[in-house]
Amino acid sequence: MGTGTDQARDEARLVTIEVADGPEAWEAAGFTVAGDRVQIGPVGILLTGRPADGRRGGITGWTVSGLIVTDGLLDGLPTDGRSNALSAGAAAPPPGTAPHPNGVVGLDHIVVLTPDLERTIAAMEAAGLDLRRIRETTSNGSPMRQAFFKVGPIVLEVVSGDVGSGQPVADAPATFFGLAVDVDDLDVTAVVLGEGLGRIKAAVQAGRRIATIRTKAFDVSVAIAAMDRHGDRTTSDDGR
Repeated sequence: MGTGTDQARDEARLVTIEVADGPEAWEAAGFTVAGDRVQIGPVGILLTGRPADGRRGGITGWTVSGLIVTDGLLDGLPTDGRSNALSAGAAAPPPGTAPHPNGVVGLDHIVVLTPDLERTIAAMEAAGLDLRRIRETTSNGSPMRQAFFKVGPIVLEVVSGDVGSGQPVADAPATFFGLAVDVDDLDVTAVVLGEGLGRIKAAVQAGRRIATIRTKAFDVSVAIAAMDRHGDRTTSDDGR
């Protein structure tokens, strides 16, 4: 029998993501909404509504089954790590779930920002996740580092600057940034969303294209990029 950490590594799986948006916003962006839930592949997006005090929305927490989490926080990220995924109210998606009207068929990765990559990596590993790779890049115009983990079939991408801040988590926690979704064909998604989809371009991932969903146009508070598999196969590797 393995250790508790070994067990977490075997079982860690992204189950739900909580977002402080209303269902009507995601429906306007072309997603199928059932009640307060959007199902993207095996992951449920739980729409909790905008805060009454007027604070910004965004991703407010997630359930990653099988993690070892203390006090409900993972390097500052509100996290439910209960091993029983159904304890979070996340029933398994029905087989053969239909694509969303905007063409979304799955969730590729979730992006987290951190001021100190080494600190966040240590927290992720202590919780039971295996670091897959660290990538250094200047693709966005300035030096940055990316650390990659897997939470079930979904990639967790942790992004920082090239130099860690050295700040403790209490002063500078990691934060959720956004999502990257899979679509069958970005050209079709562009027809559906119109001006709500940005310019289609080659992705870092080989053989893929990417475009940004202009979420503010739909009152969606989470950054979302959409990717398909119709790109140039000579594109550089994805760093994973």
